[in-house]
Amino acid sequence: MIVVITGEAEADLEEIGDWIAENNPLRAVTFVRTLHEKCLSLANAPEAFPLVPRYELSGVRRRPYRDYLIFYHVNDDAVEILHVLHAARDYEGMLFRETE
Repeated sequence: MIVVITGEAEADLEEIGDWIAENNPLRAVTFVRTLHEKCLSLANAPEAFPLVPRYELSGVRRRPYRDYLIFYHVNDDAVEILHVLHAARDYEGMLFRETE
């Protein structure tokens, strides 16, 4: 199965890197690289992580890594990474606007 990282998720990763780089540029690079690898590893077991509670019908799953959540959707032939967000952010408003 392939992993497709959406433009929104790429922008999230860049924003995360920029934020961390303000205090630690080297760590920003390694942390974003690790987050990216966690995204790609979803190809191996895409249904290993749960659907987002209260929004199960959307098919969106989330994979935690440290203080971040990787939101993704599993299609027939691909894992689509939707967003990578800090767990303290209001992800419901970003991901589920149209379903409310």
